Amino acid sequence: MFRNVAELVELAVRQNKKISEIMIEQEMEVTGRSREEIIAQMEKNLAVMEQAVEKGLKGVMSHSGLTGGDAVLLQKYIEKGNFLSGETILDAVSKAVATNEVNAAMGTICATPTAGSAGVVPGTLFAVKNKLNPTREQMVAFLFTAGAFGYVVANNASISGAAGGCQAEVGSASGMAAAAIVEMAGGTPEQCAEAMAITLKNMLGLVCDPVAGLVEVPCVKRNAMGAANAMVAADMALAGIKSRIPCDEVIDAMFKIGQSMPTALKETAQGGLAATPTGQKLQAKIFGIPLN
Repeated sequence: MFRNVAELVELAVRQNKKISEIMIEQEMEVTGRSREEIIAQMEKNLAVMEQAVEKGLKGVMSHSGLTGGDAVLLQKYIEKGNFLSGETILDAVSKAVATNEVNAAMGTICATPTAGSAGVVPGTLFAVKNKLNPTREQMVAFLFTAGAFGYVVANNASISGAAGGCQAEVGSASGMAAAAIVEMAGGTPEQCAEAMAITLKNMLGLVCDPVAGLVEVPCVKRNAMGAANAMVAADMALAGIKSRIPCDEVIDAMFKIGQSMPTALKETAQGGLAATPTGQKLQAKIFGIPLN
């Protein structure tokens, strides 16, 4: 039905349907499953996300000791009421962190689009839930909208940090979330695409440099910033701001940047933050390896 964002938006506009509905129909066509089966599966995904957010907000710690507890700290900070950023943004950040802390603690999460970037979509969804008061059905639709844009990226570029750097993981997740936020807030299909483009182009070149090769540092905090990026980009798109570079061209640029990235910056833990003196010391401590 659609291969790129332009076709996705054109279908939605021509048929006067939301992007989430186009994605459901695409899934029906590709998988041969019924509408009910597809929605039931997404409802299960939503439940997994909700449970991960709730668990993370109670406080978890990874086995390595590198990450854990930051989501709780943010919620306590929000409760004090003297924060500088907006409450919804900080709530999204804390819930994105909560999800990735659960992932680092070997808990169950829903890859959106990957485990390393699993915090952005649920983090933003459960934050805007408090603002927009969506029905459960609308929350499921949010995930289908995010999935539509993720589908395009996966088929035209990459969602793998090993292939394209963190721009392909957290960058894609952030764009997916921004587009879904826009639809839930009543934006048009065109505005969803603008939000995706604005988000992703501001995360181009983001490297994948996990300390000790673990999906913890800087991954958890990158999900935090990805959630904030998505929220701001969604607001910009809803305000009528457009990306000068079309969404599909931004996705193509991300793919080409990923191809030109050195291997050391693509999930190998050989460069970036992983190669810093502190990064090397942490790796040695975690795995009991003497420093050279």
